[in-house]
Amino acid sequence: MTRNFTEENATAEVLSRYADCPDPRLKEVSEAIVRHLHALIREVEPTTAEWMQALEFLTEVGQKCDDVRQEFILLSDVFGVSTLVDAINNRKPAEATESTVLGPFHMVESPAYPNGENVARHGSGAPLVVTGTVTDLDGKPLRQAKVDIWQANEDGFYDVQKPGELPDLNLRGLFTTEEDGSFWFRSVLPSYYPIPTDGPVGKMVLASGRHPNRPAHIHFIGMAEGHEPITSHLFVENDPYIESDVVFGVKESLVREFDLVDDPVRAAEYGVANPFYHVHNTISLVKN
Repeated sequence: MTRNFTEENATAEVLSRYADCPDPRLKEVSEAIVRHLHALIREVEPTTAEWMQALEFLTEVGQKCDDVRQEFILLSDVFGVSTLVDAINNRKPAEATESTVLGPFHMVESPAYPNGENVARHGSGAPLVVTGTVTDLDGKPLRQAKVDIWQANEDGFYDVQKPGELPDLNLRGLFTTEEDGSFWFRSVLPSYYPIPTDGPVGKMVLASGRHPNRPAHIHFIGMAEGHEPITSHLFVENDPYIESDVVFGVKESLVREFDLVDDPVRAAEYGVANPFYHVHNTISLVKN
């Protein structure tokens, strides 16, 4: 303890206040925050006006959060923190499907559908057929597994971003695998899209000279009894932003060719217009 708080003793003095913290994890985290935050301040030496600007920015981030928008998650995303936390918490064998960020739009319960259902309720976009299989790490199919999917439409919007314009629960669905571990559904080819740029995080990204776009993708969560669930994406190969995702969510193993199929017979079998796009996704889960 001291009665003379200075630039030289600042870090040691603040750390000393946690000496008697009864929660070991809280103590560990708080001390790390103090050390790194003080090191940041010493490195950049912000002016008082700059520090106030930073505090006002964080205040605005909080004020932008509501039932359909989580600006703090977006802030974590664009700094790559969400993806780093996800990677640390999902260290799995190489054979397992890789995880990536949940994203801010999984905010409603997906409707349960039979296999083959069309999740695109808005009636536009290039037709897409998604087939898949859920297996364990040995390739054994997992029956009665659940696959929760959600995606943006062909213009890059989720249903919750356009209430009243897009149908509720558009491009969302919960599917159950068959005896052979298979599932499939009909949809539309998703588009790349920008994160919201009308808030403080988007404005910061643009001010930094960064683009605000995410490459086209489909979100999914794979779940099966006795196995660890996985939250991940399918990314569209050759998307212009596949190598510069604004939230750093892309992993090479999750990038797929979405093949354009020109075959009237197959289109009729799937119940879609010809030509159509097709992608297959194998989800490999780790046992508990």
